[in-house]
Amino acid sequence: MTAVIDKPARTPGRWAAPPRPVWEEKPSRAGIAGKGLVLLLACLAILFPLWIVLVTSLSSRKAIDEAGGLVMIPTDITFVAYQELLSGGQVTRAALVSIGVTVVGTLFSMAVSVLCAYGLSRSGSLGHRWILMLLLATMFFSAGLIPTYLLVQSLGLTDSYLALILPSAISVFNILVLRGFFMGISQELIDSARIDGAGDLRILWRIVLPLSRAVVAVITLFYAVGYWSAWFNASLYLNDQDMLPLQNVMIQLVQKQEAPVGLGQAIKTGELSGLAVQMAVMVMALLPVAVLSPFVQRHFKKGMLTGAVKG
Repeated sequence: MTAVIDKPARTPGRWAAPPRPVWEEKPSRAGIAGKGLVLLLACLAILFPLWIVLVTSLSSRKAIDEAGGLVMIPTDITFVAYQELLSGGQVTRAALVSIGVTVVGTLFSMAVSVLCAYGLSRSGSLGHRWILMLLLATMFFSAGLIPTYLLVQSLGLTDSYLALILPSAISVFNILVLRGFFMGISQELIDSARIDGAGDLRILWRIVLPLSRAVVAVITLFYAVGYWSAWFNASLYLNDQDMLPLQNVMIQLVQKQEAPVGLGQAIKTGELSGLAVQMAVMVMALLPVAVLSPFVQRHFKKGMLTGAVKG
């Protein structure tokens, strides 16, 4: 008798569809085509406005005048708007302000959120239940805009970059997501590190954070996008035009309140179109988020769902 050797089951490739349950019937061609059509229309609805903004920012004044406004088909491509915006002046300074506030604010927010979430995830920490209830209360009740403004003013933070960071530095939702993920880490692993003489900070740095890369990456992106897109705090607490971040300068351009320093004469002489400048600033404001999001996309499912379900 010849021995029958079972062949190992083939593992699906990276882009192969996962195996379907036995009770789930095979989709029909019409269903697959319908899903593809819906996804295609959704992508077009998202990408078409972005395409118009990008093409208009790269169009000359003649092409914009011939199109009567926004340009859909590129005809006369020029980078004059970006060259003028990045050659110095208010827009360049505002971009540097936004980058600085985003980097410093994200680091500060992540440091405080991680420390707070780790302390709340340890059941034996002092007063963690009362602190957790206090944080949850702030999600439903707030002092309001006027008391917050008076507090910032009394602390002397007006016309200061700290006013763009401290009032919105902490998100209770992000702390809860981090806490839920930290609670899912094996307690035996942490206890073994304590037996070896590791303290809380060393456990957090060497064990907890390396095991929580997914949720840390997602929360970092949330904070970074929040700081980069923020404009309301700057409109409240900053009176100096030279301190405004990029989003506020973009609002001024869109509302046509004033042209950036160095561009007003170029627009008046016909070298630049005001609409092209507006679209170019929009592209500059959207570019960092569009570049960073794909790198963090693979962490969203693991980071958000695991951190939200556990705990």
